[in-house]
Amino acid sequence: MSVLRLLVFFLRATPTTASRRIEPTFQSFCNRRWAHPHRRRIIPSQSRLLSSDQLKTLEGSDIYAAEEVIKKSRFIGYASHCTSWEDAQSILESVRKDHPKSRHVCFGFVSSSGAEGVGTERCSDDGEPTGTAGVPILGAIKGEGLSDALCVVVRYFGGVKLGAGGLIRAYGGAARLVLRSAPTQVHVPKSTIRLSTWAANSGAVYACAAKYGGIASGETYNEVGELELTITCDEENGAQLKQGVVDATRGGAKFLK
Repeated sequence: MSVLRLLVFFLRATPTTASRRIEPTFQSFCNRRWAHPHRRRIIPSQSRLLSSDQLKTLEGSDIYAAEEVIKKSRFIGYASHCTSWEDAQSILESVRKDHPKSRHVCFGFVSSSGAEGVGTERCSDDGEPTGTAGVPILGAIKGEGLSDALCVVVRYFGGVKLGAGGLIRAYGGAARLVLRSAPTQVHVPKSTIRLSTWAANSGAVYACAAKYGGIASGETYNEVGELELTITCDEENGAQLKQGVVDATRGGAKFLK
């Protein structure tokens, strides 16, 4: 009996082959898991880390141009500073008139200036296969860290088809070419305020706009004879300007969306 008890005690005290293998394997797994906790961190791309005060915009109101030829097709890029979609449409119309025989007039537009600080992004393939022109141009604008910018690429077909990949590279490359050739400056976010008031209040409204560095544009008269206009100012002054207009007109101004 005593011999049997000794045998049982010996078997319980001695780890089995399986237990000796499992224990170090589990321990090594723990060591690998916790020794490098940073291995699976996902770091956002640099373009997504840009804040509004790090953005740039094109200098002045000039229209910059650059051209390249790819497999006999001419790609002419145009770029300009634009704070509103209305301004961008005006430039687009001008480019189309200058190139009546072109095959495609594609564009991308990015603006962070708008009513209530809401930005705008627009693009067009203008007959090219979906996603092969407008999106690459838009990507070039954003990739250069620009806002309040319009980029147009005009194509004269040279007889050689480029394929989807070739078109993406061509339109994106033409856009980057003109954007990188244009001078830039630090982007200052803008607010656009549209309002209506009686003509008798116009002097007070213009004076208030000037006080806060605003620029008035788009003056029209509505069906009841009220003056409607748009004031563009630095975003940080937007709330003060609106309150200033309310005070200057004694509540006689309505803000339009």
